[in-house]
Amino acid sequence: MTEFITALNALLWGAPALVLILGVGLYLSILLRFPQLRLFPKALGTFFGKLRGGTSSFRALCTALAATVGTGNLVGVAGAICLGGPGAIFWMWICGFVGMATKYAEATLAVRYRVRTKDGCGAGPMYVITGGMGKNWTWLARVYSLLCVAASFGVGNTVQINAVVTGVNDVLCRFGGTPSRYGELFLGLVLAAVVGSLLFGGAGRIGAAAERLVPLVSGFYMLMCAGVLILRIRAVPGAFLAILEGAVSPRAVTGGVLGSAFTALRVGCSRGVFTNEAGMGTASIAHGAAQVSHPVEQGLMGIVEVFLDTVVICTLTALVILVSGVPIPYGHDAGGELTAAAFAALYGDGAAVVLTLALCCFAIATVLGWGFYGGRCAQYLMGSRGWRVFALAQTAAVLLGAVLDTADLWQISDVLNGMMVIPNLIALAVLAPEAARLTIEYTENGSPAAGGGNYADFHQRKPL
Repeated sequence: MTEFITALNALLWGAPALVLILGVGLYLSILLRFPQLRLFPKALGTFFGKLRGGTSSFRALCTALAATVGTGNLVGVAGAICLGGPGAIFWMWICGFVGMATKYAEATLAVRYRVRTKDGCGAGPMYVITGGMGKNWTWLARVYSLLCVAASFGVGNTVQINAVVTGVNDVLCRFGGTPSRYGELFLGLVLAAVVGSLLFGGAGRIGAAAERLVPLVSGFYMLMCAGVLILRIRAVPGAFLAILEGAVSPRAVTGGVLGSAFTALRVGCSRGVFTNEAGMGTASIAHGAAQVSHPVEQGLMGIVEVFLDTVVICTLTALVILVSGVPIPYGHDAGGELTAAAFAALYGDGAAVVLTLALCCFAIATVLGWGFYGGRCAQYLMGSRGWRVFALAQTAAVLLGAVLDTADLWQISDVLNGMMVIPNLIALAVLAPEAARLTIEYTENGSPAAGGGNYADFHQRKPL
């Protein structure tokens, strides 16, 4: 089974998939006149203007960040360096750059084609597909929804919980303890209780939790990283050089253990999509619920989301690992253990405890964010009862994540991510002209979208 998953993963993340992801991102960048550069100052200004919270736009961004800023930033980055060398981080940057345009288009189109339903706001790729491409494409919207529900149990749940358990076990070993299955199961029960109480509270409770949790934990983690980089400031230029050199010649950096530049590209892009989710379309489910007067206003938050996740937090994690002096086990997916060791090298073993707490908060936030995505897709497939059925299954999956094998979980998650991007990128490619029209309308006229009505009064409309 493991060999089959590995082969499928290699197929999905081979040259065709990378061309599709980067190609559509580049196509959107060109057609939309590089919004990740042209609109970036406005996007940052809008973000800082909403930083104090209290707006549905900021809450939507936090819900999206809850799913993206997670264990992928700590565990995924470490794994990318181990499996692809430091050069994998360079390709994460490239993936993030084109991903800003992709996420911008996703969020913009999500607001454009959202609908008011009995369960709240219906938004995301499934509604973009049916609203923009027509009812004949409903089957593709259903395929996407099924894949999203499945992925929410992997990338959005068991992988996150397993990373927490691995981190706790590492802390136990550092202080002379011995990990056990009973301890893992107990931790799984505690996490299941926390996650279940929030998921059954519905979208409102998830958004409120994300709005408080994400800025706090993200800010604290960035401060920890900044402290390491200040202490090892002289090693920072060398770390950047290793990233750039490793992108074209991994063998020169890894001592011959990793010799393929394509491996660095493949691992960097797959883990880049894993952490920022640009191209997967999931974040648009959250962005589409924002109360804005024009779709592009929330598209700007899509740019900020990828920037914070990939350019800021992933880069900080990579630099901490590379400047710490900790040996990197190239060819083996070390995961969170490598990140913890890097912090412990500077701060001592106590840092592992703090990092594990941060990892736990990140993981819970990610499970909640993906719980929101999966719940909405379940509602699209099953109607109102879909949310409760999904929430119950997600809570049970937390227990599985506490005892399953990490390597297989990452492989399965990469497979599901690769499958999800296909229907979403098809829709983005087809509807790119509409995203371009909305961008021109916003930047030149500042008026509501023709045919879309005034988006500010969306939440006062009658449900379908």
